[in-house]
This record gives sequence, structure tokens and C-alpha cells, in this order.
Amino acid sequence: MRFSRRLPSAPPSEPALRRLGVKSAAQIDRPIRGQTILATVVAVLLIALPLYLLRRPSQEPAPVPGQMPTTFSPSVKVVNEGPKRDERLVLGPPERIRCGATQAGTGQSGQQCDALPFFEQTLSDAIDASVDCAPRTREGGTLNYVLKIDFAQKQMHVFPGASGSWRGPQARHATKCVKQGLKAPDWEKIEHQFRYYEIAILAKYQPPAATTAPLFE
Repeated sequence: MRFSRRLPSAPPSEPALRRLGVKSAAQIDRPIRGQTILATVVAVLLIALPLYLLRRPSQEPAPVPGQMPTTFSPSVKVVNEGPKRDERLVLGPPERIRCGATQAGTGQSGQQCDALPFFEQTLSDAIDASVDCAPRTREGGTLNYVLKIDFAQKQMHVFPGASGSWRGPQARHATKCVKQGLKAPDWEKIEHQFRYYEIAILAKYQPPAATTAPLFE
């Protein structure tokens, strides 16, 4: 009797499995690994992006030592106050008394005369600066300062007008102080229509505070 020896069967090779349509373990593990990596990247981005937005540096430049900040808190109120007048003095608005070709002529008045902002301002400032030169009485009083402006002669002169309650030597002393406080004009650069002007400002002085100094009657 003849016996045939059967050899043990070997596992099918990789090409054989591919021909039979069976996927290997490496092929099955490859897409799973790719999906895991993609999910990990997305999770990292979702966590890192909000943290970056919260911690990113401000775009404002760093402050320079010794330099004031350019931004202010809304709670801080900045008020631009102009120069304060002396509380003892109240000034009326400038009045255009006369204007014309010469001082002797009749000329114009009021709105027919063009405004001279420089002379109006310098007269107002000079009156305010010389408040201590005004007469001192118990009741106070008013003094009408009249400024003559002569462009032909390039001269200015101040005298007390008839509208004020103070006249005489004391009023003339006050107007002399005001004239000394006038700013020198640049005659060639000031625009004007006439050669001669008279403008006036009425100043009202409050009664002085109680003091031991003698008062002029």
C-alpha cells in the first residue's frame, strides 16, 4: 500500500489576498490613522485660536517716559477756560463812536464803521490790567474809556468819555494807566477803511472790599 504524504498548507500570500478582495490589516489601519490625525489637528486649532485672541498684545504703542498720554478717560472732563476778568470789574461791549478821513470831519458811526478787533481787544485787556488805577469810592462807579486811533499819524490816545460817572483828575489818571498798557499795533498789517477811529468801552467798577486804606471821595 502506498501512502502519500500531505504537506501543511501555507497561508495565502499578500497578492493572493488582494486577488480574493480581502483587505489586509495595514490597509484597514491606514484610513483610521489619517482620520485620527485630522481630528487631533482640528481640536488643537479650536483650543489654540481663542487663547491667541485673548492673549494677543495690544496695538497701542508703548508710552514714552516723560510723555503725556494721548487718550483720556471718559470720566475726566477737560474744560478750556479763557482768561478770567477781575471780579471788581465788568466791561461792556466795544462801541464804534466815530470813523472818518480825519479827526475834524463829521465821519460815520456805529455799524457804518468797520470793526477793529485788535484795538478792541487791546483796550479791553489794558482796562482789566489797570483795575487798581481806577478811582476808589465807597459806592463804586463807571468810567467810559474812549480810544482814538489815527492811522495817518500812527498814534493812539485814551481819554475818559462823558458817559461814565467818574470824571476829572482821577478819571484821567485811570485812562493814563490804560494807555500805558496798550499793545503796540503793527500799523501796516491792520486792515481798515478809514484813517481815523474812536472806539469806547464802558467799565463798571464794584465797590471795594472793606479795608483800612483811605478812600478817595
